[in-house]
Amino acid sequence: MIHSMTAFARAEQAGPNGTLSWELRSVNHRYLEPHLRLPEAFRDLEGAVREALRQGLSRGKVECTLRFAEDSAGKPLQVDRERAAQLVAAAESVASLIQQPAPLNPLEVLGWPGVLVADAADPQALNKAALTLFNQALGELKSGRAREGAELAKLLGERLDGILAEVAALRELVPQMLEAQRQKVLDRCSEMQVELDPQRLEQELVILAQKSDVAEELDRLSTHVSEVRRVLKAGGAAGRRLDFLMQELNREANTLGSKAFDPRSTQAAVNLKVLIEQMREQVQNIE
Repeated sequence: MIHSMTAFARAEQAGPNGTLSWELRSVNHRYLEPHLRLPEAFRDLEGAVREALRQGLSRGKVECTLRFAEDSAGKPLQVDRERAAQLVAAAESVASLIQQPAPLNPLEVLGWPGVLVADAADPQALNKAALTLFNQALGELKSGRAREGAELAKLLGERLDGILAEVAALRELVPQMLEAQRQKVLDRCSEMQVELDPQRLEQELVILAQKSDVAEELDRLSTHVSEVRRVLKAGGAAGRRLDFLMQELNREANTLGSKAFDPRSTQAAVNLKVLIEQMREQVQNIE
């Protein structure tokens, strides 16, 4: 199964000390690029979170946000007197540089991060709970990427069917178009009432047919379609391989367009390029 790089997951858990919640968002990217937003008290989790992402995902820009709403109801408040003293000393130092400074408001000191604290919860227990919850959110993210990957595979399969239909139709039309081209040359010579060496004319018509021959391009298109199907069936981190195959399909469609000698073959080349471009856009989201 292939996986998309686009997904969202959220996990929340209420505990005795408050409520933990993770939000994970992932979008397409050439490599795995995690962006972590953790409260200061949970900074020790960064290494474990990055390792879990590295083990679980191959590609994608992943934003991971942890929030902790502490439940302080019924807990006695405490003042970190040392931190408060440092804050007051810093404020007085700045006040000495200002003429007629405003008096220091004690409530503003209490509002400074880290000055007013409740009974501290066990940091190890909180980190363990946060990491467990992260793994749950990561599992949901991977499931979302798998579901979207299945939809992408379905869309790609429909486009591959369209490519094979265009190839099959063009194979049937090629002999007719070559014969029409041959007749067009003969009619033009007849209109000009020019006497041509029949052997030389046949040689020129053969050369013209060889230049217009697209059998090799049609064979390569069919081969590339088979390879895309194989990669989709194999699953895993297939995005880069599929992107390369889209380039190869596009190369063959361009060659078909350059060899086009009939409006029908020109239209077929255009139709192929449209289908391939639609696939290429979808492939950019595959892990």
